[in-house]
Amino acid sequence: MITHKHIAGILGAAILLIVTSGCGSTSAASSAQRTAVVALAPQTSPNWFFPIRAIGSGSDVNMQMESLLYKPLLTITSTDGIDYHHSLASHVAVSHNDTVFTITLNPRYKWSDGKPITAQDVLFTWDIIKTTSSHATNLPWFHAGSGVGGIPSKWRSVVAQGNNRIVVTLTQPVNPQWFIRNGLAQISPVPKFVWNKYPGDMTKTLAFIKSVANSPGNPAFKVVDGPYHFDTMQANNYWAFVPNPQYGGHKSTLSKIVFQYESSASSEFTGLKNGTISFGYLPPSLWSARAQLTHDKLNPAYLFGFNYLQPNLSSQAPHGLGIVFQQQYVREALQMGIDQRSIVQTMYHGQAVAENGPIPAQPPTKFYDPALSKPLYPFNPKAGKALLENHGWHLVNGVMTNANGVKLAFTLTYVSGSNTDTSIVQLIQHDWASEGIQITLQSQPFDNIIARANQTDPTQWNMVWWGGGWTYEPDFYPSGGGLFATGAGANFGGYASKKMDSLIQATYAPGTPAEITSRMNAYQAQVATDLPVLWIPWSSTVNVHAANLHGTVKTFNPVSDLYFPNYWTFSK
Repeated sequence: MITHKHIAGILGAAILLIVTSGCGSTSAASSAQRTAVVALAPQTSPNWFFPIRAIGSGSDVNMQMESLLYKPLLTITSTDGIDYHHSLASHVAVSHNDTVFTITLNPRYKWSDGKPITAQDVLFTWDIIKTTSSHATNLPWFHAGSGVGGIPSKWRSVVAQGNNRIVVTLTQPVNPQWFIRNGLAQISPVPKFVWNKYPGDMTKTLAFIKSVANSPGNPAFKVVDGPYHFDTMQANNYWAFVPNPQYGGHKSTLSKIVFQYESSASSEFTGLKNGTISFGYLPPSLWSARAQLTHDKLNPAYLFGFNYLQPNLSSQAPHGLGIVFQQQYVREALQMGIDQRSIVQTMYHGQAVAENGPIPAQPPTKFYDPALSKPLYPFNPKAGKALLENHGWHLVNGVMTNANGVKLAFTLTYVSGSNTDTSIVQLIQHDWASEGIQITLQSQPFDNIIARANQTDPTQWNMVWWGGGWTYEPDFYPSGGGLFATGAGANFGGYASKKMDSLIQATYAPGTPAEITSRMNAYQAQVATDLPVLWIPWSSTVNVHAANLHGTVKTFNPVSDLYFPNYWTFSK
């Protein structure tokens, strides 16, 4: 999932909680003290509430909002397991040579109007996913998770057996752990009786969904199965949620949650310092001022993901540079000009790890391959420049130029609102200049960059960084299908490699534990070698919470990248 690191936790590490002060009657004060205001990072706001995400709207901000309203079919644990007790599915049975998956629904959960959640709701939701993953030209929008979990090509059929059982049959045997996490876990059922506005005409239904996807006050959003209901919103200001009294799981003790726009990271720090914010994050740019937070506790947290710059490899990219970026040696030279060690020590104050591949060293997981602990392309601008020259590039007025007159000069668009991010791209600009690579820095709001950085119109950009990177949801099993497979939904750079496709496909196959690990390691090694993206450090988020706020650390999930505020409590 697309992330914006300086939203205290993306949103996992990217949420700030502000407790409003009470005034007036005792009743009003009590209610105010149980109101949590979650301050979004600067330049960040939800833009898609429907729980089947659209390409360009697949950010963690949206996922956090959706998780309050709609439960996923499967709940992923903080160690990347499946928590069936808290899932809509009480069990998934695997049979017929790992090709048939039978899902039994948990009767514990119901829609907020009292109606049961049925197999028909799951099938309707799958129909939306299947249709929007087809990329038919007449569709109003496309599914952001296309390519992850074999969607849609590996799904032969999805049928209901009565009201509480669904049978998914695949086209070939698969690694069950991969399919359950990356395929089935993508489904967050919606009530068919609410959303099926045009039975038999999915295109019209999708057009309706798109028309209200950023309008959570629409009546279609009233029937939910998550812990909260939508309450009110004010564009570019706040979005408020109240508890769902019919929720089948742990009910919230908070009276309201308000997701509020923040003007800057410094204003958030001021709120932490003066006590108006009870849960937030310490911006890296204010690391030296952390001792001023005398009534708070700091908790560094790494999410399961990685950080990267996204080059546009499309042949339609501006200035002919997409074809240039398609050359592996060019990407190698670019990587040699990124000083990860200095970024970790200076910009992130040691609260980060260098990235050399698609699975991070932190947090520790069984998927990380220690063989990739040393970079294949360590920082060496002199060697990067020589590599370009050895392939026929030469300096013209200080800029590397090839025989066709194409210059290694382009715009790097990065997210606005963070002093740390600005310092990082300025360092990269300086080091690339020593290789003869000239970049112009352009800052834009997070939402604008995400809307631009896809292959819908590759003519508009050369390289982007949205201030974060990727966290592994919905691809909880980190096999890369949604990121680096040809044509995958989150393959924003248009990268294409038959060898990579083959290695990714191998991670989907059944096998012994040793075989499955070997295939994952081979995939990681190829990503590290081929550089479909450019690695930059993966930073922790230093979460900050007040002494009277409980549950934020214990319930935070670094894998799903979600907070569960229905478990949060305040003490006096």
